[in-house]
Amino acid sequence: MKVLVVGGGGREHALAWKIAASPEVNEVLCAPGNAGTARIGRNFDVAATDLDGLVALAKSEGVQLVVIGPEDPLCAGLADRLRAEGILVFGPGADGARLEGSKVFSKEFLDRYRIPTGEWRRFDRAGAAKGYVESLTTWPQVVKANGLAAGKGVFVCEDAKEACATIDAIMEEKRFGAAGTEVVIEEFLHGRELSVHVVTDGSTLLLLEAVQDYKQIGEGDVGPNTGGMGIYSPVPFVTQRLMRQIEQRVLLPTIDALRKEGIDYRGVLFAGLMITEAGPRVLEYNCRFGDPETQAMMRRMTSDFVPYLVAAASGTLESMDPVTWDTRSCVGVVGAAEGYPGPYEKGHMIAGVDEAAELDDVVVFHAGTRLDGTQTLTAGGRVLCATALGSNLDAARGNAYAAYDRIQWAGKYCRRDIGLARRERVLVEADDNGEA
Repeated sequence: MKVLVVGGGGREHALAWKIAASPEVNEVLCAPGNAGTARIGRNFDVAATDLDGLVALAKSEGVQLVVIGPEDPLCAGLADRLRAEGILVFGPGADGARLEGSKVFSKEFLDRYRIPTGEWRRFDRAGAAKGYVESLTTWPQVVKANGLAAGKGVFVCEDAKEACATIDAIMEEKRFGAAGTEVVIEEFLHGRELSVHVVTDGSTLLLLEAVQDYKQIGEGDVGPNTGGMGIYSPVPFVTQRLMRQIEQRVLLPTIDALRKEGIDYRGVLFAGLMITEAGPRVLEYNCRFGDPETQAMMRRMTSDFVPYLVAAASGTLESMDPVTWDTRSCVGVVGAAEGYPGPYEKGHMIAGVDEAAELDDVVVFHAGTRLDGTQTLTAGGRVLCATALGSNLDAARGNAYAAYDRIQWAGKYCRRDIGLARRERVLVEADDNGEA
């Protein structure tokens, strides 16, 4: 089987790495890919948003399965275009991808089907939004750009002054372009944040292992949101009882609701959750695998993933057995460019990746990298993710940082509390005041 992975980040490198290990696959293509995927298969200089180019590539190469990584091509209808050509696709059509593409659509969907989420309001005028936040007496509040903002359009605001400045940045300064035409203002939910993915063919769902990620740039969860600075899995506070609760209260109702809406959803549904004292609440839906959550899931998954991708794409997931998992822990440390998530430089030479990969139980996934001849250069804000397995969380954490520290480029940055500070902070704060 020939498989095309669309995208060029760490998520796509991890998917390509796992797909390439399948005995059912003889070649992996990536578009556009990165310096890491170039070692696994063939990269093609076709952007993930070039729908015409991607359809033409899949047809000319005789691809049997396309796995779409990023949200932008999904929201633009790439899966619909490929299915119209008779090509098997893992990824929802544009109608299903609206769950991520529009915060307003997502929140209305949640309310319509009584799936637990936070209280919220929508605004299409900055003045009305600022008037609303100035009337509030409960803080913090969350301000979200309605559209796609690469994981950076969500702001936790501590008071009305900060919220008004955020609304101006989104709606008046157009920091996120058309994504900020509308904003959602949502209550801040207290609890423990959790990322849960489910593979589905629109009828059957296959629950994957939970992951916890770190969105903020600074240690101790401070500073602006990023696409994700690190992950760990399994998550100590997640029990079988909690996963059943998430499945019954959130995931099954979501799949049922999609069917009622007439949406044939085939791919992965990623629910960002807050586990509150009253149970799980949906913070957001994503229509694709999380990044860097995927890196941890692919490292811990011991099953061949390709048959599950094919089954979801072809509507035969019901016949599949549950996925099996490595019982060890995985920690992933994201190395970022200095200045990220703000302006940053590109083109710095990267050294030490091969030396890092020589360590036991380590795989380094590339994200914002590119090849210049034989040299690997930085090409994005999040440059790579050093992942490691270990007998427990502390062992995995030590292995991941040992690998990260062997890699060098000018201005590299990482959080030093991945797999440690969040775990302690959650447990201590939950004991003290019920918050995390």
